[in-house]
Amino acid sequence: MPLLRPPWTFCFFLSGKSQRSLVSKGVLASATSTTPSTGSRSMIPVSVSYEGAVHQLSALIDSGAEGNFIDFSWALKKGISFQSLSPVLTAHALDGRELTTISQATVPLQLITSGNHREEIVFFVTHSPLTPVVLGHSWLTTHNPHINWSESTILSWSPYCHAHCLVSALSSVSSFPVLQEEPIDLSRVPEVYHDLRAVFSHSRAASLPPHRPYDCAINLLPGTSPPKGRLFSLSGPERAAMEKYLSESLAAGVIRPSSSPAGAGFFFVKKKDGSLRPCIDYRGLNDITIKNRYPLPLMSSAFEILQGARYFTKLDLRNAYHLVRIREGDEWKTAFNTPTGHFEYRVLPFGLTNAPAVFQALVNDVLRDMINKFVFVYLDDILIFSRSLQVHIQHVRRVLQRLLENQLFAKAEKCSFHNQSVPFLGHIISVEGICMDPAKNGTTTSATVSCWLCGWPWGSGATGWRARRSRFWSGPITGTWNISKQPND
Repeated sequence: MPLLRPPWTFCFFLSGKSQRSLVSKGVLASATSTTPSTGSRSMIPVSVSYEGAVHQLSALIDSGAEGNFIDFSWALKKGISFQSLSPVLTAHALDGRELTTISQATVPLQLITSGNHREEIVFFVTHSPLTPVVLGHSWLTTHNPHINWSESTILSWSPYCHAHCLVSALSSVSSFPVLQEEPIDLSRVPEVYHDLRAVFSHSRAASLPPHRPYDCAINLLPGTSPPKGRLFSLSGPERAAMEKYLSESLAAGVIRPSSSPAGAGFFFVKKKDGSLRPCIDYRGLNDITIKNRYPLPLMSSAFEILQGARYFTKLDLRNAYHLVRIREGDEWKTAFNTPTGHFEYRVLPFGLTNAPAVFQALVNDVLRDMINKFVFVYLDDILIFSRSLQVHIQHVRRVLQRLLENQLFAKAEKCSFHNQSVPFLGHIISVEGICMDPAKNGTTTSATVSCWLCGWPWGSGATGWRARRSRFWSGPITGTWNISKQPND
C-alpha cells in the first residue's frame, strides 16, 4: 500500500551523540518506486541569489524534511561556495540504513520566494538530482506560510515574515507618518475581500513609500545638467489648486523644499471631469536623461493567455507612479518652480521619461509568479482572469495580498470584480473574446464597428480579428503627446 506522503526521508545523528535523532532530514529516495518522480510533490518557484547572480529554480516543500538541502552538482555549477561541517552529519533511512554523510553546507544565500519574500539561508549540501532545493520542516515552522497544496502555491505569510522577511516592502524609512486613516468605501468590493481592506486605503497610498531596489534613478548624459524652466502664471482657481496640492504633498512627504539649480515649470491641465491636474514640464530633463529600455507589454500578447477565461477582475493602482521613490541623491533633478516656492519630488512624478519603465519593472517583479498564468499587467492596470469563480476568488486574493505586502494600493472606486466582460486598455475582454472598445476608439465609425468589432471568438477567429485590427492601426501615429492622459485618469 503506498504511503500517503512520499517518504524520501531519512534520519541522522551527530557525531559524538549516542542517541540517534529520529527527526527527518531530507528527501532522497522513494519507498514506493525505484524511479521517484517529483510530479506529485509540492514544488514552488524560488530564486537563489549569490554574489549578484540570481538563479531561478523550483524548490520541493517537504514537511518531513527537518533541514533545508541543496543539490551538490547544481550548487557547484552555479559557483556557490561551501563551508565544512564539524561534526559531519550521518543520514539514515527510517529502517536504520545509512544513506550518506553530509560534510558541507553552503555559505549564507538569499532565498527569494513569492516575489518579495527574502531571507538569508544556509543549505546542507547533498546529492539530490531530482530537485536542486528542498525546503523542510524547519523552514515551514519558521515562516508558517498558508499553502494551497493542490496548486503548490503560497497564499500568505505569517506575522513573523511580515516583521522580518517582508520588512523591506512594508517598512518606510521616512520620518513622515501615514496620514490619518479615513473610512474606506468598500461598496464596490465583494465582501470576500473585506479582510484585505487596507489594500484600498487612500491615506496609505498618499503617504511616502519606502525605498526599494526599484527606486527611479535619473542618470544624465555626460557633461549635462538639468535646465531651469519657465515660471508659468496661474489663474485664481489654479493658484488655489496649487496651494492645496503643495500643502497635501508636503504633509505626506512626497515633495520637499529645494535649493536645486534645476527648476522645471509647473502648470495645470483640465481633466475630463473638469478638475485640475498638476503637471510639470520635464522635457528639458528628459532630453538629457539616459533612457531605461525596459519593455512595456503588448496587448496582443494577452490574446492567447486569456483564452478559456470566464471571470475577469480589473484593478487600478492608486497614485501609480507616486508609489515609487526617486533614488536617494537624485531628488534635486526633479525640482520645479511655482509662484510660491521651489520644490523637489521624493517620489516618481508624472512626466519623467523613464517613469513607465521603472513602474512596469516594479509591478512585474511583485507579481512575477502570477503573470501570464492568471494576471496581465500594464503599468497601473492589472487584469486577473480565471476559468471558474471559485478559482478566480483565490487568484484575486493572492494578487491583493501581494500588493499589500509591497505597499501597492488599489483604487476601489475604479476596480471591477468577478465580471464576464470588462473594459481594459481600450478593449472589451469577455468570455466571447477581445474586441475594440467603441467608447475609446474615437476615430472608428459606427459602420466600421458593426462590421468587425464583434463576433470574433477565441481561437481561429482571433487571428482574423488581429488582421483587421492591424489594418485599422497601420496608419501613421502622430507625435502629439496628450498631457491630460495619465495613469489613473
